[in-house]
Amino acid sequence: MSLWARFKRWIRSVFGGAISALEDPRLILEQNIRELNDQIPKMNENIATVKANVLLLQKEVRRNEQEMERLVARIKAAIQAGRDDIAQQYAIQLQKTKETLARTREQLQYAEAAYEKALQVKQAFLREKERKIQEAKEALRAHERAKWQAKVADALEQFEVAGLDQTHEEMIQRLREETARSEARLELALDSVDADALKIEADAEALRAAELVRQFKLEMGLLEPEQKPALEAPAREGEQEAPEQTRETEKTKTIGRQRAR
Repeated sequence: MSLWARFKRWIRSVFGGAISALEDPRLILEQNIRELNDQIPKMNENIATVKANVLLLQKEVRRNEQEMERLVARIKAAIQAGRDDIAQQYAIQLQKTKETLARTREQLQYAEAAYEKALQVKQAFLREKERKIQEAKEALRAHERAKWQAKVADALEQFEVAGLDQTHEEMIQRLREETARSEARLELALDSVDADALKIEADAEALRAAELVRQFKLEMGLLEPEQKPALEAPAREGEQEAPEQTRETEKTKTIGRQRAR
Protein backbone atom coordinates (compact mmCIF):
# COMPACT_ATOMS: atom_id res chain seq x y z
CA MET A 1 0.00 0.00 0.00
CA SER A 2 1.36 3.39 -0.98
CA LEU A 3 1.94 6.19 1.48
CA TRP A 4 -0.84 8.30 -0.09
CA ALA A 5 -3.37 5.48 0.21
CA ARG A 6 -2.45 5.01 3.85
CA PHE A 7 -2.78 8.74 4.44
CA LYS A 8 -6.27 8.79 2.88
CA ARG A 9 -7.28 5.81 4.98
CA TRP A 10 -6.09 7.64 8.10
CA ILE A 11 -8.10 10.73 7.12
CA ARG A 12 -11.25 8.64 6.66
CA SER A 13 -10.68 6.86 9.98
CA VAL A 14 -10.28 10.17 11.82
CA PHE A 15 -13.11 12.17 10.26
CA GLY A 16 -15.44 9.33 9.26
CA GLY A 17 -16.60 8.67 12.80
CA ALA A 18 -17.14 12.37 13.47
CA ILE A 19 -19.20 12.77 10.32
CA SER A 20 -21.29 9.71 11.16
CA ALA A 21 -21.94 11.12 14.61
CA LEU A 22 -23.07 14.43 13.11
CA GLU A 23 -25.45 12.79 10.64
CA ASP A 24 -29.12 12.96 11.55
CA PRO A 25 -31.02 10.04 9.95
CA ARG A 26 -34.28 11.99 9.99
CA LEU A 27 -32.81 14.95 8.12
CA ILE A 28 -31.04 12.68 5.63
CA LEU A 29 -34.27 10.79 4.86
CA GLU A 30 -36.13 14.03 4.34
CA GLN A 31 -33.37 15.21 2.00
CA ASN A 32 -33.56 11.90 0.11
CA ILE A 33 -37.29 12.37 -0.38
CA ARG A 34 -36.70 15.87 -1.77
CA GLU A 35 -34.01 14.59 -4.11
CA LEU A 36 -36.27 11.81 -5.39
CA ASN A 37 -39.01 14.33 -6.12
CA ASP A 38 -36.49 16.65 -7.81
CA GLN A 39 -35.43 13.89 -10.20
CA ILE A 40 -38.88 13.71 -11.78
CA PRO A 41 -38.57 17.01 -13.72
CA LYS A 42 -35.10 16.02 -14.95
CA MET A 43 -36.37 12.67 -16.11
CA ASN A 44 -39.28 14.32 -17.90
CA GLU A 45 -36.82 16.57 -19.72
CA ASN A 46 -34.77 13.59 -20.89
CA ILE A 47 -37.90 11.78 -22.05
CA ALA A 48 -39.03 14.91 -23.88
CA THR A 49 -35.66 15.04 -25.67
CA VAL A 50 -35.97 11.43 -26.78
CA LYS A 51 -39.54 12.07 -27.92
CA ALA A 52 -38.43 15.13 -29.90
CA ASN A 53 -35.77 13.01 -31.68
CA VAL A 54 -38.47 10.49 -32.60
CA LEU A 55 -40.68 13.23 -34.03
CA LEU A 56 -37.78 14.67 -36.08
CA LEU A 57 -36.92 11.27 -37.52
CA GLN A 58 -40.56 10.64 -38.38
CA LYS A 59 -40.68 13.94 -40.27
CA GLU A 60 -37.42 13.05 -42.01
CA VAL A 61 -38.83 9.71 -43.12
CA ARG A 62 -41.95 11.36 -44.54
CA ARG A 63 -39.84 13.95 -46.36
CA ASN A 64 -37.60 11.26 -47.91
CA GLU A 65 -40.65 9.27 -48.98
CA GLN A 66 -42.12 12.33 -50.64
CA GLU A 67 -38.77 13.05 -52.34
CA MET A 68 -38.66 9.51 -53.67
CA GLU A 69 -42.16 9.85 -55.11
CA ARG A 70 -41.18 13.14 -56.75
CA LEU A 71 -38.00 11.64 -58.28
CA VAL A 72 -39.86 8.59 -59.57
CA ALA A 73 -42.39 10.86 -61.27
CA ARG A 74 -39.59 12.92 -62.88
CA ILE A 75 -37.76 9.81 -64.07
CA LYS A 76 -40.92 8.54 -65.72
CA ALA A 77 -41.54 11.92 -67.31
CA ALA A 78 -37.96 12.13 -68.66
CA ILE A 79 -38.19 8.63 -70.12
CA GLN A 80 -41.46 9.45 -71.84
CA ALA A 81 -39.83 12.59 -73.23
CA GLY A 82 -36.92 10.56 -74.57
CA ARG A 83 -34.43 12.25 -72.24
CA ASP A 84 -32.57 9.31 -70.78
CA ASP A 85 -29.71 11.54 -69.63
CA ILE A 86 -32.09 13.50 -67.38
CA ALA A 87 -33.71 10.27 -66.24
CA GLN A 88 -30.29 8.89 -65.25
CA GLN A 89 -29.55 11.96 -63.13
CA TYR A 90 -32.89 11.60 -61.33
CA ALA A 91 -32.19 7.90 -60.89
CA ILE A 92 -28.92 8.69 -59.11
CA GLN A 93 -30.73 11.12 -56.79
CA LEU A 94 -33.41 8.48 -56.21
CA GLN A 95 -30.80 5.94 -55.18
CA LYS A 96 -29.26 8.36 -52.68
CA THR A 97 -32.69 9.20 -51.29
CA LYS A 98 -33.46 5.49 -50.82
CA GLU A 99 -30.24 5.04 -48.87
CA THR A 100 -31.00 8.09 -46.73
CA LEU A 101 -34.54 6.82 -46.12
CA ALA A 102 -33.24 3.43 -45.04
CA ARG A 103 -30.81 5.00 -42.60
CA THR A 104 -33.51 7.35 -41.27
CA ARG A 105 -35.97 4.50 -40.76
CA GLU A 106 -33.33 2.55 -38.88
CA GLN A 107 -32.59 5.57 -36.67
CA LEU A 108 -36.32 6.04 -36.13
CA GLN A 109 -36.65 2.44 -35.03
CA TYR A 110 -33.88 2.86 -32.45
CA ALA A 111 -35.32 6.20 -31.32
CA GLU A 112 -38.77 4.71 -30.81
CA ALA A 113 -37.28 1.81 -28.87
CA ALA A 114 -35.32 4.30 -26.74
CA TYR A 115 -38.50 6.29 -26.10
CA GLU A 116 -40.40 3.19 -24.99
CA LYS A 117 -37.49 2.22 -22.79
CA ALA A 118 -37.42 5.70 -21.24
CA LEU A 119 -41.14 5.45 -20.43
CA GLN A 120 -40.60 2.07 -18.79
CA VAL A 121 -37.67 3.43 -16.80
CA LYS A 122 -39.81 6.35 -15.69
CA GLN A 123 -42.61 4.05 -14.52
CA ALA A 124 -40.13 1.86 -12.67
CA PHE A 125 -38.52 4.92 -11.11
CA LEU A 126 -41.90 6.28 -9.99
CA ARG A 127 -42.80 2.95 -8.35
CA GLU A 128 -39.42 2.77 -6.65
CA LYS A 129 -39.70 6.40 -5.60
CA GLU A 130 -43.10 5.82 -4.00
CA ARG A 131 -41.81 2.74 -2.22
CA LYS A 132 -38.77 4.56 -0.85
CA ILE A 133 -40.84 7.57 0.17
CA GLN A 134 -43.30 5.33 2.04
CA GLU A 135 -40.42 3.52 3.73
CA ALA A 136 -38.86 6.86 4.67
CA LYS A 137 -42.14 8.21 6.04
CA GLU A 138 -42.71 5.04 8.06
CA ALA A 139 -39.17 5.27 9.40
CA LEU A 140 -39.74 8.92 10.31
CA ARG A 141 -42.98 8.05 12.12
CA ALA A 142 -41.20 5.23 13.95
CA HIS A 143 -38.47 7.69 14.84
CA GLU A 144 -40.99 10.12 16.31
CA ARG A 145 -42.60 7.31 18.30
CA ALA A 146 -39.17 6.24 19.53
CA LYS A 147 -38.40 9.81 20.61
CA TRP A 148 -41.65 9.97 22.56
CA GLN A 149 -40.97 6.60 24.17
CA ALA A 150 -37.46 7.76 25.04
CA LYS A 151 -38.92 10.82 26.75
CA VAL A 152 -41.30 8.64 28.75
CA ALA A 153 -38.43 6.33 29.71
CA ASP A 154 -36.34 9.33 30.78
CA ALA A 155 -39.22 10.62 32.89
CA LEU A 156 -39.62 7.23 34.59
CA GLU A 157 -35.89 7.01 35.20
CA GLN A 158 -35.93 10.49 36.70
CA PHE A 159 -38.75 9.42 38.99
CA GLU A 160 -36.69 6.53 40.25
CA VAL A 161 -33.36 8.34 40.38
CA ALA A 162 -34.60 11.54 41.98
CA GLY A 163 -36.74 9.70 44.54
CA LEU A 164 -39.96 11.21 43.24
CA ASP A 165 -41.81 7.94 43.67
CA GLN A 166 -40.90 7.82 47.35
CA THR A 167 -41.84 11.47 47.85
CA HIS A 168 -45.14 10.92 46.05
CA GLU A 169 -46.09 7.97 48.25
CA GLU A 170 -44.97 9.82 51.37
CA MET A 171 -47.14 12.85 50.59
CA ILE A 172 -50.16 10.64 49.85
CA GLN A 173 -49.65 8.82 53.16
CA ARG A 174 -49.50 12.15 54.99
CA LEU A 175 -52.75 13.29 53.44
CA ARG A 176 -54.41 10.03 54.39
CA GLU A 177 -53.21 10.41 57.99
CA GLU A 178 -54.49 13.98 58.19
CA THR A 179 -57.84 12.87 56.82
CA ALA A 180 -58.06 10.08 59.37
CA ARG A 181 -57.23 12.46 62.23
CA SER A 182 -59.90 14.91 61.07
CA GLU A 183 -62.51 12.15 60.89
CA ALA A 184 -61.54 10.95 64.39
CA ARG A 185 -61.87 14.47 65.80
CA LEU A 186 -65.29 14.80 64.21
CA GLU A 187 -66.45 11.51 65.75
CA LEU A 188 -65.19 12.59 69.20
CA ALA A 189 -66.95 15.94 68.86
CA LEU A 190 -70.21 14.21 67.94
CA ASP A 191 -69.89 11.81 70.86
CA SER A 192 -69.44 14.72 73.31
CA VAL A 193 -72.68 16.39 72.20
CA ASP A 194 -75.96 15.37 73.90
CA ALA A 195 -77.85 13.95 70.96
CA ASP A 196 -81.15 13.66 72.95
CA ALA A 197 -81.04 17.32 73.92
CA LEU A 198 -80.41 18.32 70.34
CA LYS A 199 -83.36 16.19 69.21
CA ILE A 200 -85.65 17.72 71.85
CA GLU A 201 -84.66 21.22 70.83
CA ALA A 202 -85.23 20.34 67.21
CA ASP A 203 -88.72 18.93 68.02
CA ALA A 204 -89.57 22.03 70.05
CA GLU A 205 -88.47 24.24 67.22
CA ALA A 206 -90.69 22.28 64.86
CA LEU A 207 -93.68 22.66 67.24
CA ARG A 208 -93.13 26.42 67.49
CA ALA A 209 -92.97 26.67 63.75
CA ALA A 210 -96.20 24.67 63.40
CA GLU A 211 -97.93 26.91 65.93
CA LEU A 212 -96.83 30.03 64.08
CA VAL A 213 -98.16 28.62 60.86
CA ARG A 214 -101.50 27.78 62.56
CA GLN A 215 -101.74 31.37 63.90
CA PHE A 216 -101.16 32.75 60.41
CA LYS A 217 -103.89 30.47 59.04
CA LEU A 218 -106.31 31.65 61.76
CA GLU A 219 -105.58 35.28 60.92
CA MET A 220 -106.08 34.57 57.23
CA GLY A 221 -109.38 32.80 57.92
CA LEU A 222 -108.20 29.50 56.62
CA LEU A 223 -108.97 27.76 59.95
CA GLU A 224 -111.88 28.09 62.41
CA PRO A 225 -111.03 28.90 65.98
CA GLU A 226 -111.27 25.91 68.28
CA GLN A 227 -112.38 25.89 71.96
CA LYS A 228 -109.61 25.00 74.29
CA PRO A 229 -110.08 21.77 76.29
CA ALA A 230 -109.47 23.60 79.62
CA LEU A 231 -112.56 25.78 79.15
CA GLU A 232 -114.84 22.94 78.10
CA ALA A 233 -114.29 20.86 81.23
CA PRO A 234 -115.89 23.24 83.81
CA ALA A 235 -118.88 23.74 81.57
CA ARG A 236 -119.45 20.05 81.47
CA GLU A 237 -119.04 19.79 85.23
CA GLY A 238 -121.65 22.57 85.64
CA GLU A 239 -123.96 20.71 83.42
CA GLN A 240 -123.52 17.63 85.56
CA GLU A 241 -124.05 19.59 88.80
CA ALA A 242 -127.31 21.26 87.63
CA PRO A 243 -129.45 18.10 87.74
CA GLU A 244 -128.20 17.29 91.26
CA GLN A 245 -129.27 20.75 92.56
CA THR A 246 -132.66 20.26 90.86
CA ARG A 247 -133.10 16.95 92.59
CA GLU A 248 -132.16 18.43 95.97
CA THR A 249 -134.65 21.26 95.44
CA GLU A 250 -137.37 18.81 94.55
CA LYS A 251 -136.55 16.76 97.69
CA THR A 252 -136.84 19.87 99.88
CA LYS A 253 -140.15 20.78 98.35
CA THR A 254 -141.44 17.25 98.92
CA ILE A 255 -140.34 17.24 102.53
CA GLY A 256 -142.02 20.66 103.04
CA ARG A 257 -145.24 19.39 101.60
CA GLN A 258 -145.21 16.35 103.79
CA ARG A 259 -144.67 18.47 106.90
CA ALA A 260 -147.54 20.76 105.88
CA ARG A 261 -149.82 17.84 105.70
